[in-house]
Amino acid sequence: MKVVIAGSSGLIGTALVAALRRDGHEVARLVRRPAAAPDEFVWNPTRAELDERALRGADAVVNLCGASIGKRRWNGSYKQELRDSRITPTDVLANKVAAAGVPVLVNASGVHYYGGATGDRVVDESSPAGSGFLATLCRDWEAATGPASAAGVRTVLLRSAVVLSKHGGMLGMLHPLYSLGLGGRLGTGRQYTPWISLDDEIGAIVFALTNDTVSGPINAVGPAPVTNAEFNRALGRALHRPTPLVMPAFALRALVGEFADEAILRGPRAIPTALEEAGYPFRHPTIGSALAATIGRDSDDR
Repeated sequence: MKVVIAGSSGLIGTALVAALRRDGHEVARLVRRPAAAPDEFVWNPTRAELDERALRGADAVVNLCGASIGKRRWNGSYKQELRDSRITPTDVLANKVAAAGVPVLVNASGVHYYGGATGDRVVDESSPAGSGFLATLCRDWEAATGPASAAGVRTVLLRSAVVLSKHGGMLGMLHPLYSLGLGGRLGTGRQYTPWISLDDEIGAIVFALTNDTVSGPINAVGPAPVTNAEFNRALGRALHRPTPLVMPAFALRALVGEFADEAILRGPRAIPTALEEAGYPFRHPTIGSALAATIGRDSDDR
């Protein structure tokens, strides 16, 4: 296949490029600076500009664009940046894909589509959108793929959980703290912390690219949901460190503001029904096995 990737320089994009090339696929990367390699093609989503050579002969496009939701404290301008960095590029790519006749679009989204007020209720791809900033963001982000799906493009909406990698993301931040014995649960610890290993995130994307039966929303989440307290204990076991601390909810709110209630103190108990029904074989089906593989040490697989 020839796969065109937007957002190839991030944690997931870098791993995806490597995995596709290992499997013998051709990868074209969309960049917003002057092209510096034969596989790079310039685009400017703000101006709806894209080097037409990028999509020539393409079998699929993967869109991973989006500013990090936890990079800094939210305010009005940053929340607008979170929207603009997702919705505008998605709209541009959906229209370009439709016009070029590319058969497949895999577009990033987030498991917070379901909101954080689901409590212990299990949610899957048949569940409705939730409320709150992140849920609305994910809903509008997915809606921006409309021109592609309307043109008959097989469109996959990848509702990803927290991707586990010690080289970045949430685990990249927690790893050094836990290694020093400074780990602990967040708030009550009863809220769910959706997760997926980086291996399975990439595996799910490749599975979606190569299986014609996969379309619409898919939850890229581990099949065994855990609460924050359970995640905390599993990470402590993986690192062989105690996790005695508790970060109270009020302290988290003071530290990171609205993001605390949207993404830390609440989370959906999401399961990957669509992937499992399509036959995707999870490499790391439990939080213990995912952390063991990620951190590279033996871990209690519970």
